[in-house]
Parts: sequence; structure tokens; C-alpha cells
Amino acid sequence: MSDLFERAQRVIPGGVNSPVRAFNAVGGDPIYVVKGEGTRLTTTDGRELLDFCGSWGPLVLGHSHPKVIAAIQKAVADGTSFGINTPREVEFAELLCGMAGIDKVRLVNSGTEATMTAIRLARGATGRSKIIKFAGCYHGHSDGLLVAAGSGLMTGGVTSSAGVPESVAADVFLPEYNDLAAVNEIVDARGDELAAIILEPIAANMGLVPPDEGFLAGLREAADRCGAVLIFDEVITGFRLGPCTYAQQCGVQPDLVTLGKIIGGGLPIGAVGGKAAVMDNLAPLGEVYQAGTLSGNPVAVAAGLTTLQLLAAEPPYEGMAALAGRLAAETNDRAVDAGAPLRVRALGSMFTPFFCESPIRNYTDAKRCDTKQHAAFFHAMLDAGIYLPPSQFEVGFVSAAHTEADVDQFVEAAASAL
Repeated sequence: MSDLFERAQRVIPGGVNSPVRAFNAVGGDPIYVVKGEGTRLTTTDGRELLDFCGSWGPLVLGHSHPKVIAAIQKAVADGTSFGINTPREVEFAELLCGMAGIDKVRLVNSGTEATMTAIRLARGATGRSKIIKFAGCYHGHSDGLLVAAGSGLMTGGVTSSAGVPESVAADVFLPEYNDLAAVNEIVDARGDELAAIILEPIAANMGLVPPDEGFLAGLREAADRCGAVLIFDEVITGFRLGPCTYAQQCGVQPDLVTLGKIIGGGLPIGAVGGKAAVMDNLAPLGEVYQAGTLSGNPVAVAAGLTTLQLLAAEPPYEGMAALAGRLAAETNDRAVDAGAPLRVRALGSMFTPFFCESPIRNYTDAKRCDTKQHAAFFHAMLDAGIYLPPSQFEVGFVSAAHTEADVDQFVEAAASAL
């Protein structure tokens, strides 16, 4: 055990400030990083790691992009926080609305705040309390979204975390992702109680699981039929597959969209946006209260504004997708050669190495993965200088800074690991 981890455990619960960093899912002690540049991390013991985690998604341009760093430094020189409106946050909101195809946006401080606000907004706009979320989709750690499947489709969920009241979980229905028939069954039976349907339009917290053809359009129809607010949680997918939201790419328009990660350029931020008719229920216009001392923080806004401007001016998406596609295809070939039950799925610049031979469409499928084999693969890759998300059920990322040589290094390491 490292001295840092031993010290951390004395003063931080579990020694980490976010659970997955503890390596509990893969075993061993967590690493400590002192620097990131381009695609490389430097650890406290001087090791250089090729990074395919990218701070869990925000670093679409790679670590320490010079123009993003310059924007942060310029903003910091003028002050770190004011709690007063700034010109830059107006410019940022205008750019977000234009690029995301939404009417209005409210800036918050994290993806969790964004989804929490979206749910409250949907409940306030509809006067209803119940929601549909999908098993395996993660929307942050607010009480109403930390829910696991209950004993029956119509009975509501059960708490998946201590400290979440059963009464809160009872307002949440949990069908399987990609099960449109189950959604329609809930809507037909309880639609007049539903405030919202919320999901990741591409699931990325049970590994990478895309929607079946017609699934998202079917959710739009179901929400319209019962008067519920359709919410796309695009904290991961927003600006990851193009200089826009995934909603714009798939042609299904939600009522609300939540954003985070990339829009902060590596600094803490979140946003909820959508149709003016729903957004105008927020205070001070409406009766749904939301506030934040650091919302619209000038430093985070500067980093996000610069990142989005760079993505719009020189879109890197085609190149990132090509690299991720090659990474997946060539690793899959090596898995076949090794007789290993590994199947890497890629979509755009996102990928997941699944240790499961059967197709994965939902959370039940994902739970069939061999997590022990994944843990062994993770550590073999780490020993070879490749850093991946330390969980079978997370998504890896290719950034605009990655190169063909980086993919070569990944595939070579994977072949040895397998």
C-alpha cells in the first residue's frame, strides 16, 4: 500500500473522494497522478501511463490543451468567483443553446446537480411525482436516482444506497433499457402519475450499450401519450460524438437535456436545458427552486467555452471514431487468437471491453460479464502502461490527442494481456 493511500484512509472515507477510484472493482491499490499532458499521465512514482479514461469523459481534447489552459489562466487572473452575473456566462449559454439545439439553459455545478434539477423541474411542470428510469443507467447520486429494481414492474423501485428513504424509491419505475414494451405497460397503467422518463440515450454506465432501433422514438411517443417530460441525460454523450448532443444526431428531441463533463473543459460544471415552456418553470420565473453559489463559475465557463469553440471550429470526431473503431476491431481479433471471451464494443470515440461472449442490450446482460477476468485484464494493461477505467461497467474514451501509435500501443498491450 502506498504511503499516500494509507494517509488518505485516515482522513477520507475509503481513502478516495469518489468510490470507483478505490479500485474495489478490480482489486489492488489506487494510483496517484501528479500531471497529465496530451494522452499521458505521470504518477507519483514517476511512471508514464497512456490514458484511455480521460477523467471519465471531459477531456475530449486531451490533458492540458494549451488553449484551454490559457483560457483558465486568463480567467483566474480576473478572479475565481463573484456570485454575480458575468458576460462570459451569457456568451457560454448562447453557444450551448445554439450547439445543443435547445431554447434555454441553466448552469449548475455537476452532472448530478443537472439531473436532480431536471427531475424537480419535470415534477414541478407536471404536478406529478413518479418517474421512469432504466436499470443500469446512472444519473448521479441524488436520492431519487439511486434506485434499484423492485419486485415488480408496477411497484416502484427499492433503495440502492443506505440513506435513501423507501418512500423516495417508491416513486421510481425501473424497466430494462431497450425494453419499450415494459415502458408502454407502465405508461398505460400509471401514465397519469408520471412526471418524467429519464435515460442515457446511449447507456454508458453499464458499459457501452446503444439503443435499439426505434427505442428512443418510442420513448418520445410514450412521453407524449401520457404528458410526461422526456429527459436525455447527455452528461457523457453531449459533444462526445459530434459538436452537438446525441439527441440532434438521432433525431429524437427530448423536452430536457442534462449536460456536464465536456462542457467544462475539465473543470466542474453541469447544465440542464431544453424547451422554454419547461425551463421557464425555474425560479425566478417559475415556482421550481434551484440555486448555486458557484453556478456559472467564471473559470469553469472559460474552460468550457474554449473547449466548445475548438470542437466547433475543428471537429475531431471522425478521427477519434476511426481510432476507437480500429482499437476495438484489432483487440477483438487478438481476443479471438487468444481464445479469450473479450468483445470490445465501440461507438464514436467511446468503447468498452466486455468480458462476455453474448450480446449486451441491457443491465441483465451486462451482469453476465466476467468481472474477475476484467480485473486481471485491467491490471495487465496497467502493468503495460495503459490506464483504463477500473470497472467492467464503465466506458473508455479516445480523445483528439490520441494517435495511431497510441492505438498500436493499446493493441500490443492487449494482445500480451490476453
